[in-house]
Amino acid sequence: MVDNRYATALVIGSVLSLLATVYLSVAVGTQHWYQYRSPPGNHEASNASELREDFINGEFDEKAYSDTLFRLNGTLGLWWRCVQAPGQSHWFKEPDPKMVTQCVSFTLPQQFLPKYKEPGNHNTGEDLLRTYLWRCQFLLPLVSLAFVILSGLIGVCACLCRSITPTLGVGVLHLLAGLCSLGTVCCFLAGMDLLHRVSVLPDGVDGSLGWTLYLALISSPLEMMAAALFLWAARSHRQNYTRMTAYRVA
Repeated sequence: MVDNRYATALVIGSVLSLLATVYLSVAVGTQHWYQYRSPPGNHEASNASELREDFINGEFDEKAYSDTLFRLNGTLGLWWRCVQAPGQSHWFKEPDPKMVTQCVSFTLPQQFLPKYKEPGNHNTGEDLLRTYLWRCQFLLPLVSLAFVILSGLIGVCACLCRSITPTLGVGVLHLLAGLCSLGTVCCFLAGMDLLHRVSVLPDGVDGSLGWTLYLALISSPLEMMAAALFLWAARSHRQNYTRMTAYRVA
């Protein structure tokens, strides 16, 4: 028999865990972690179509796609990179051409490619810090989701066994998941800062954090609050059960 206080804590913790999982899943699957705003004149340049074509079909090169992101209102995520460029032009010049968004995904091998001290220049040597920050920002959210899924399976088993003891493990897994989510955001921000230090942004180009990064950031405290509720429920129930057992023995 579970006390109402513990049952309420478990329900609230489950809801927080579900919200955190949804937020992190949306953040991982979208490309609005970081976005650039380039001057309107860049979109009217004659080479805008060439940049977009090379961005979509060209060889993978960090400097090439970063320069295109800078110049064409690019957005960057964990798995996607996108640019905005004028659509198909007609024989007459449109006063306000329609902007088309084109996205390209990072393949799994590309996620593990090394970064160089000077982007695009293999002769400058590998930048280990940027390389491992990139790999961590790709792996940590997957580890976080794996922890939440595992904790959910443990929670289902606990319900079937009618025991609150496994909730302690659920709380620990949620705590680790929250730390992984927080680590993802930190690795991404540190990696972008290092990229901007070794890259030259064109004049008038501004960068800002995107809304999906904030979703990933929000998921971390939600997971930690869920962990705190699970740990409290497991610990308090165990202490209460121990006291009741001692009382009955006495």
